[in-house]
Amino acid sequence: MEAVTGIFSSETEARRAIETLHLNGVDTKKVALLTPGDGRKPLESLPVDAAEQPGMGKVMGAVVGGASGLSAGGLLVAAIIPGVGPVTAAGLLGAAILGAAGASVGAVAGGSIENSMTRGLPEDEIFVYEDALRKGRSVVVVLSDQEQGLAHIRELLKSSGAEAIDAARQQWWIGLRSAEHEHYSSSGRNFGDDEEFYRMGFEAALHARNRCKEFDQASAEMESNLEDLQKQYPNRDVAEPYTRGYRRGRDYYQRLCGESKAA
Repeated sequence: MEAVTGIFSSETEARRAIETLHLNGVDTKKVALLTPGDGRKPLESLPVDAAEQPGMGKVMGAVVGGASGLSAGGLLVAAIIPGVGPVTAAGLLGAAILGAAGASVGAVAGGSIENSMTRGLPEDEIFVYEDALRKGRSVVVVLSDQEQGLAHIRELLKSSGAEAIDAARQQWWIGLRSAEHEHYSSSGRNFGDDEEFYRMGFEAALHARNRCKEFDQASAEMESNLEDLQKQYPNRDVAEPYTRGYRRGRDYYQRLCGESKAA
């Protein structure tokens, strides 16, 4: 499975895009809608396949720390993502993304999620989704295991007004770059020379499987990543900027979590 993601300026636009996907034969079980907020306002029903339970937009669980009544059909789960705040996710895939992002959506949700979905979760992109949600935007994620299907989904999302995940990722970094440049340069290093590897380390720290671990727990994977990078770039100084970026990324995530708790 591979994920295709579109980021929309509003929930209304995102839901229209899902309707377009549905009308073009995309399996709604493999579509997630993430929106900021706790889901208390009634949502219009999202399209469902005939084999599903009606009411993709029906609130099945709007609690923090657990969700109950989740079925294999349509559902809506609200929970708190660390560093983001309240988020509502539609669909089993949406519940899986909430869980990967660190939200507690309960054992019932976890037991309902298909293995094929969890294998396709884009854990290295979740921090970009979170950045979009913090800005009040909505995120649509679609899983597909067919290359032709992936291209078709990308075109449908683009025609519906979506910003591609790569563009959103770049905008996220542009928003941080000036401060990171100043911070890194204060150590006497040349940010222009090291930015590529510094950013790799920064983003690696935000990967869903790394960011909640203690530094010594994540260090083995960091060292493995470094070995691969050093083989790929044998004549470049990789270790110093990657490690500094990784540590800085962990600080960034902890700061976001602190701001979220204080809000």
